[in-house]
Amino acid sequence: MAATQFLCFGDYLIYQGASSYHINSCEVNEVFYNLRIDLDKLQYASHITKIINDVTDENQNTYKILQLFLNTLYVLSETDKNLDLTISIFKLKLMCLLGFTPIIDKCANCKQSDVLLNHFSFRDNGLKCDACGRQDKGAIEISEATLNAVKYIVLAPPKKLFSFNLSEQGVKELQIISNVYLNEKLDKEYKLEKLF
Repeated sequence: MAATQFLCFGDYLIYQGASSYHINSCEVNEVFYNLRIDLDKLQYASHITKIINDVTDENQNTYKILQLFLNTLYVLSETDKNLDLTISIFKLKLMCLLGFTPIIDKCANCKQSDVLLNHFSFRDNGLKCDACGRQDKGAIEISEATLNAVKYIVLAPPKKLFSFNLSEQGVKELQIISNVYLNEKLDKEYKLEKLF
């Protein structure tokens, strides 16, 4: 029973029955205990689990998504990192893994790379220069720190993904970007729901 608890990661030996799978044996690798004793952390873990359930299917090779999921659960469980920052990083990186990588090396509109990119466009899926960003009513202006965070998230290797921090303002900007980008691309509104 312990190995089938919510948020328990393990190795399972299963066999297929007539209409369902049956667990023959299992070995628990990680139970993320700290998520179970902190309601705020559990709320965020439940939120990302719901997203993961929507974007994955049975018999699909989702190794990179699983790796992101486990790394995120580890950061939520074992560190005191800002929860909103952690979830924002998760959402933006998940979009990259699902094929919605934002344009970060040039303006998504005029294609110039030698300009200051200080807007994020949801319509054109990426960063925009000041001139193009002002013409896009849906684009949001972002600070240099948030710009660097977006670039880092897109390019960072899995094990170093969460190795940075942002100011409160930067976290808010990144939160807007990740929430709107995820909701638009998945065509569903994901809200952080209260557990009780």
